This record gives sequence, structure tokens and C-alpha cells, in this order.
Amino acid sequence: MYTDQLQCSGHAQRLDDLDRIAALGIRTVRYPILWERTAPNGIDRADWRWADERLDRLRQLGIRPIVGLVHHGSGPRHTSLLDPTFAEGLADFAAAVAERYPWVDAYTPVNEPLTTARFAALYGHWHPHARDDRSFATALLNECRAVILAMDAIRIVQPAAQLVQTEDMGKTYSTRRLAYQAAFENERRWLSLDLLCGSMDASHPLWEWLRPLARSQAELEWFRQHPCPPDVIGINHYLSSERFLDHRLDRYPDEVPGGNGTDRYVDLLAARVAQAGAAGPKTILREVWERYHLPLAVTEAHNGCTREEQLRWIDEVWSAACALCRDGVDLRAVTMWSLFGAYDWDSMVTRDAGHYEPGVFDVRSPKPRPTALAAMARALATDRSFDHPVLATKGWWRRPERLQYPAAYRYGGSQGVRRAAEHAQRAAPILIVGAHGTLGQAMARACIARGLTYHLATRQEIDIADADSVARSLEIFGPWAVVNAAGYVRVDEAEIDTQACFRENAVGPAMLAAACRDRGIALLTYSSDLVFDGAKRAPYVESDPVAPLNVYGRSKAVAEQVVLAALPAALVVRTSAFFSPSDHHNFVTKALASLEAGRPFAATDDVVSPTYVPDLVDQSLDLLIDGERGIWHLANAGAITWAELARRAARLAGLDPTRVWSAAPGVPGIDAQRPAYSALASERGWLLPSLDDALLRYMEDRVAARSVRLAGGDELAIAA
Repeated sequence: MYTDQLQCSGHAQRLDDLDRIAALGIRTVRYPILWERTAPNGIDRADWRWADERLDRLRQLGIRPIVGLVHHGSGPRHTSLLDPTFAEGLADFAAAVAERYPWVDAYTPVNEPLTTARFAALYGHWHPHARDDRSFATALLNECRAVILAMDAIRIVQPAAQLVQTEDMGKTYSTRRLAYQAAFENERRWLSLDLLCGSMDASHPLWEWLRPLARSQAELEWFRQHPCPPDVIGINHYLSSERFLDHRLDRYPDEVPGGNGTDRYVDLLAARVAQAGAAGPKTILREVWERYHLPLAVTEAHNGCTREEQLRWIDEVWSAACALCRDGVDLRAVTMWSLFGAYDWDSMVTRDAGHYEPGVFDVRSPKPRPTALAAMARALATDRSFDHPVLATKGWWRRPERLQYPAAYRYGGSQGVRRAAEHAQRAAPILIVGAHGTLGQAMARACIARGLTYHLATRQEIDIADADSVARSLEIFGPWAVVNAAGYVRVDEAEIDTQACFRENAVGPAMLAAACRDRGIALLTYSSDLVFDGAKRAPYVESDPVAPLNVYGRSKAVAEQVVLAALPAALVVRTSAFFSPSDHHNFVTKALASLEAGRPFAATDDVVSPTYVPDLVDQSLDLLIDGERGIWHLANAGAITWAELARRAARLAGLDPTRVWSAAPGVPGIDAQRPAYSALASERGWLLPSLDDALLRYMEDRVAARSVRLAGGDELAIAA
């Protein structure tokens, strides 16, 4: 399977992405002119059109490219990392690139040679899927030889060309019993750079290990005779770069053990198990500097996580880089990788699941949407500093709750974790209004999980329809953002309780918007699919005109208008048909409870877009942190009738779906008229996973919640 991230992200088709990069103030960019994309069938049949257009535009924009020739993988299909001619083949391609673009003066011929050799030839994850030391050594030596030959070929054309050699300089820790394995892996991590620097000889600690694995001793001696030290060492550092090895398998029943032939052990994220956490980028970078004393750069820094954790990781990397510069380390740059996000790196690209991690831009919108990382990149590129309220709390890897298992083998102090916890107490909170509702409770849970300081306000603490109460609460709690998860939710009763409905759903949000505007506070408030009348009979997008059929829908439509009039920067999220394992009153949970009790269940054939509450609150928080404004539609992708939703949930739960009956909409009495079709889509970006994906996770979470209750545990209680 070939995975082309340029195609997945759409960057391959968007020339104007380069203008987006320039607008951030970025003046140097790692850019792919990949062997397998440009010359898959040989140099004589290379197609340079894409590369010509992109490099020409970068030159016009004044952006210096560091051209990458092989990123992760083996190049074209006719070769591989184990091919004896791999190095010469890449050198031929490098020469052709240099001849075509003689003005390019910086290259990374092979990205992360050691890491790629491990994943492709030792762990078997990538082509050619080998799993032995000899294949690993062959791949590594081929890659490093390819780097040297490629740079030799490039420098014939451009003598001043610089080698920016990247590597993921991970670090391994362990229990005392596995200290020998950790020591070996910590020595092995230097191999690619040692080979390039010509320091691999009989005095090297790994000479006796590597020599029998090479084709001949002469193959190793060649590197000593042809040194090609990097002009800049680029460190690609991730949270996953630091590992912990533990032989006590009983501690980790859910982990798949590996081994080295002598001991069996699990390989874990150090931040999740090591008592003192990960050493972090400052320590790793200093170790590289002290070993080589060559200019450094952070050439990849990314965290596939929630938005605030992405910001916190870049902040830690940037702070480490600045501190090292002050200490005299020659550190040239910090690179946010990747600008347009990445697909399936949660599985190290071993599955084609379409799992997307946004980067500086989120490509799930019609045009790449700048995230909070874009604001951070722009600020760091121009002012060398950036601030955001979420940075007042350290990343999860620096907080006490990072430990997924009992703490193991203390190899350093835990002072940083304590400082992080103390620091969080001083952070400005998110003020969540609606302490007893499904949405307010879910928002508080999300804040706990994400390390976002919050206060969940009760009605006694804040009456959002009372200007004095709102002002007083904002003064007391000092939030940087307000999330309005409160409101009148009894759709049918609203028909005869109109005044109360409008007070809570329209007057209250208007009061919050005005108060937030006057104090420079961000506001997130929620609206509903019931602002539409269903006449469209196709999923509604944000710009569709509203035409509510009932009092509740009218109250929400009015709220949207008055909130955005008072505070145009407000974020208004329309959503629909909640379901959640933490709420026993939502449609899906009630349907399953009825069927489990042996009772049939009736539901209408009105079409909706169900929304899994955990997905909703997480994406809402990301948009809030990004500074998004205006109306957004957030619902899990898919339009379905209420009745079919119940049947689909029944099938997943192993229940009889035929006991779900389709009922005519509406009953005599006070029932509010509802649209027969109120499915939601988005013209701004489809951000939530599919409904099928959400239902599967709902079932897993429902089983887990039941297990906790059966074991005598309490459900999560959130103090107001």
C-alpha cells in the first residue's frame, strides 16, 4: 500500500497553499520533491511539472525550500531500502533535481534514516517489512550511503548546498533488569549521524555489533573515508520519541509484549509510566549538541492531540529552543510539522483508516482553515513570542494524571509535574453555564480530560438573563471564555411556556454576548437544527435561511441573531439529536433500555443528524481555542430517521431491531411541530466522525460505564 500524504491532505492540488504559508511569515520550509512522485519510472521519464510550479512559487514568495527527496519509505516501486543500488539510484535523482533547480541550496535526501530503517526493516511496519538485525543494518547503511552520494551529486551543481539531516533522536528508559537493552538502544540512536560524520570505526561502541551485519568491513570503512557531516542536524522530536521498557508484564495486561530473545518486555510511552515523565526536548537537544557541536534545528514538532495540547507541545519545544540558544547552543529553527496535518499517523501509517490530525491548517474545510497553531506560527515567526490562556496549564505529559499505569523506575525528579499542577491552579478558567444539563456536564468532563481550567456554574451562581448576575459572575471567576450550555430544552412545553423559553434561550445568550463583548471574553453558545422547517429535504448548511416551526426553534433563531449582533466574534454551534452514555434521558439510551426490558420502542421517521456528545464538546472546544466565530454546524456525518437510528443502535447492541416501530409524528395535545427533515451538513468544514463510528464508540463507552457501576464504582460527579 502506498500512502501519499500530499494527496490525502489535498496539498498536491492546491498551489495557493504556498501563499498561506507565506502569510504566516515563514521564510524557510521543508518541502517534498519526492523521488517516487517525480520519477517513478526513471529519470528519463520524470514529470517535473508539479515540482516546477511549486518551487517557482516558493521562489517568488521569498521562501527558502529545504528539499526532501525520500521522506518515509523506499522511493519508487522498483527499489527498496534493501536494494544494493538504492543509493546510486537516489544520487541520480538528486543530480537531476540539482540540475533543474540550481538555486536550491538546502536538502534532506533521506528523512530520518535510522527511524525509517527501524520501522521498515526491524519492526516490519513499512515496506519491505523485514524484521531482523541484518535487514535493519542493510537499510540503514543504504540510506546513509544514499545521503552521501546524493549530496556529492548535488554539490557538483551547487557547491554551497547544505545537508539538513533529520533524525528522530528518541531516548529509552527501563527497569533495572532491562538497563542493558536501554543502553543499547540509546547508543544505537546515534548510528545514522555517526556514520555521516565518519566516526564509525573499531573504537565505536557498536562496531562489534554492526560489523557482522554489514556486507563487509569495507562497507563500514567507506563511511570513515567519505564523511559528510550535516550542516544542520534536524531533530524530529515527538512525545512518542521517549520510551520505557518494562519486563513486569503483569502490570500491563492490555499491552502486547515484545522482546530481544533474552527478555520479554513491553515498550511504552515514557510519559505514561515513568515516574518522572519524559526528559523532553531540551534534554534531547542538549545531548545532540554536546555529542556533535554542529548547528541544530527542530525539524518536526507535532502532537496528534487536542488543540490546547498541540499548542502546549509547541510551546515547550519553543521554550526549550530559546533556553538552549541563551546557553550558547547554535539552534537555528523550530519547525511545525506538518502544516496541513497528517493522516493515519496514529497507527504509524499501518492502516488506511483516514484518521486525520490537523496541523497549522485543518484541511477538512473547503479551503484549509487556520487553527490556533497558525496564530502561534505567525506570532513566533514575527514576534518570537505567543500567548494563549490554555498555555497557563502544562501539557498532559507534565501533569500527574499522565500516568496510565503505576509509576515505574524513578530516573529523575518529579518537580516539573508538581510545578505544572500548581501553575494550573492560577490559570484563567472557562466558565461553563449549565451545571445540571447534559451539555454542561459533558463540557466539564472534557475540560477535566484536557487539562482546561473551568468552573461549572449553577443557576444560583449565574442567571444569564440578569445583567447584574452575569457581570458579577464574570468579575468573580475572571474567565477567558464562556460556554453557554444552559437553556430551556423542553420543546413541547415551550409551546405554552413561551416567555420562559425565550428568557432562557434568547434573552440570556444576548446578555452573555454583551457582557463578553465589553470584557473581551470569548463566547461559545449552542443552537439547534430546529431553526429549520424541513422544506429543503437536503442537509442544511450554515448559510441556509432559518424558518422555525415551533416556539423552541424560534427562541434559538432569535438567539443566533442577537448574539452575533452583540458579539460578532461569538461562536454559535448548531447541533442535533444528542446521544451519550453519560445521559440516561437521550433517545438512543432510552431506546436500548426499552428493548433490553423486553418492551417495543416507537420512533418517527423524521430525518435528523445524531450527534455524539463527546465528539461535539471536543470539537467545540477546539473551535473555541482556534478563535472561530459565527455559525458552525457540528453533527456526526450522516442523515437518518429516528426509527432507523434506534434500529441501528439495537443491532450494534445485539438486540432485536424489528421491535422498533415507526410511528406517525406528533400526538394530540401540546406537542410542538417538528421538521420532517432537519439533517445538518456544513459548508465550513465537516469536523466530526461518521455516525457509524460514533455509535461504535458509544457502545464501547456504554459497556465501560456499566462495568464501572457493576463493580460498585460511582459515575463521575462534577462539583458545581
